[in-house]
Parts: sequence; C-alpha cells; structure tokens
Amino acid sequence: MCLILFAYRQHRDYPLILIANRDEYYARPTRDAHWWDETPVFAGRDLEAGGTWLGISRGGRFAAVTNVREPGGMKPGKKSRGALTQGFLSSDATPEAYLQELTPHDPDYAGFNLLIGDDQGFWFHSNRDHGIRRIDPGVYGISNGAFDEPWPKLSSGKLELAALLEGEVIAAELMEILTDHLVAADHELPQTGVALDIERMLSSRFIRSPEYGTRACTVLTIDRHDRVDFSEQNFRDAEHAGELRHENFTLEKTT
Repeated sequence: MCLILFAYRQHRDYPLILIANRDEYYARPTRDAHWWDETPVFAGRDLEAGGTWLGISRGGRFAAVTNVREPGGMKPGKKSRGALTQGFLSSDATPEAYLQELTPHDPDYAGFNLLIGDDQGFWFHSNRDHGIRRIDPGVYGISNGAFDEPWPKLSSGKLELAALLEGEVIAAELMEILTDHLVAADHELPQTGVALDIERMLSSRFIRSPEYGTRACTVLTIDRHDRVDFSEQNFRDAEHAGELRHENFTLEKTT
C-alpha cells in the first residue's frame, strides 16, 4: 500500500471516506479482498507472508499500512508489515493500546506507516517517527514518507478528495482519483535515495512499470448509519485489469 487518502468526519453523511492504492511487484502472490475464514475481516491477502495491506472487520476495526521508502529499508530478518494490520484486525485491543504494545517492537519491522481505528477514533504510528498520534477530523494523506508529507501525488489527491466532500459520494469518482497517471515534475519530486527515473515512475498515483505497479485501488466509505461500502479494483499487471470486488455490510457493534 503506497497511497492512502482519507476524509475523517468531513462529510455530513460519511464519517469516513478513504481511498488507497496498493503498489507491489506483480509477481508477488495475492488474493483479492474476501471474507477471511478465521476472523470476520474483509481484506485482501498477501499469500507470501499472510498479512494484508488494508482491511475492515464486521465490528468496524480498520487497518492499513504503507512502507517508508528508504535505501536498504527491507533487510533480511524483518517481519512482514502486513502482520501489523492483521494483528489489529484480529485483536480486541483499543487502537491506542495496540500501538503502545507495538512500539517496543518497532525495530522488528522495516519502515512502516500504520493507520488503525474503530468507532472511537483513528490513530497513526510510524517506526520512523516514533510517536503515537490520534487523528483529528480533517483530510489527510499517507504515502511512503512522513504522515501527510506533501509529496505531489498526495497533495493533489487530497485537493481532489476535498473537492468531492460537498456533494453526493460516488465511488466511481473516488476511484478516478486513484487511477491518475500524471508524473510529477522533476523539481517537485521527493528525494528518497532511489534513482531519478525510479522516483519519476513512483510519483504518479497509479504506477505502471513492467514488473512493479499499482495492484489494487480501494474505495472504502462508512456512512452515519454504520453501513460500509468497499470497492476494490485489482490489476494483474501494467496493462490488464483484474476483478472488481464489491462488498456492502452494516457494522455489528457490541454494546
């Protein structure tokens, strides 16, 4: 997952509107979003390490993760970042308690940005920031740098998301934000330690290259009646779309 844009308590009818792109090597085995057998979670699955990049439970627990782009960031022996999201979705800990318990284990993982939440609020933690942050209402973005760091695709994506908040929420319009192929100008590019041609390729919201690119575009909304709408467009490679997964359900909150 390399781009998450979300509006938290900014729309009159939708406490949460979240859109996200997962960027990954096409060869990495993946299962599209589905209901897991072992726990009531709807999410895709990384079949290599077993975790997920984004998911939501029937009870309203949400989690998503991105990597932090840094030279040598994935070293042998690191745990899969997909376990961070899987762990929260499968637990009953509050978001804050989960992150407090996680923090001492930050060195076990390559750089990550983790967004988790439930009906009580949303929280963010990065092992490159070493802090736990409660999210206030607003429009935000998370890519492969710091929280809300103004990379071109993140800043422009936030503006486009904010422009849709006054009207009816239409999943197709939200999906269009994710599929933008515009490459940023060289002077706008972040400097993350990769070659310039790679930095250019990674600067668009929707990424295409022969071996690596956007594998899934996800639109997730939760309305004020606790109804969840989850749409995920998958891509097999740079030229071929895969299945469009769509799920609707009402949160089953405990009292």
